[in-house]
Amino acid sequence: MIRFTLALFAFSAAATLLPAAEPSFAPATIKTAAELAATVKQNLAKNPDQADAPVVNTDRYRINVVRRGKEGVAMAHATGPAKGTEVHYIIDGAATVVTGGTLVRTEGGPNGRGVTSIQGGETRHVAKGDVVVIPAGTPHWYKEVEGSVTYLEVRFDVDPKK
Repeated sequence: MIRFTLALFAFSAAATLLPAAEPSFAPATIKTAAELAATVKQNLAKNPDQADAPVVNTDRYRINVVRRGKEGVAMAHATGPAKGTEVHYIIDGAATVVTGGTLVRTEGGPNGRGVTSIQGGETRHVAKGDVVVIPAGTPHWYKEVEGSVTYLEVRFDVDPKK
């Protein structure tokens, strides 16, 4: 027993004297403002109402720059790859955002998906520099857009199964 205790003590002492292994990290992702603007511009040609520029998307988080040219469809990301809490940092422009409340769907609309809005909820005006935090599964809607609004969208704890 004494030998075991001495051996354990010696091992512990040696371990504290050895240099710790350097952690291995992946390189940082860097996208310049020019790169992001060019990607948004390219994607606006495909859809002038909404375009994005992916920064980095993994099975744990999604980061994109999003530009909206008009109101969106109300949604609540409860499942799928978009699931997760969202943070929107308004880079440019202004809009009216509705969060909370209840999703309301009607028949018809674009692509037959129906027109979606929110009944109740909190309506707020947002502009450059503002931050919107939307908990996972919370209904949200860019109800009105003043010209255009561009924001950095960060989603975390997305659904890794999708």
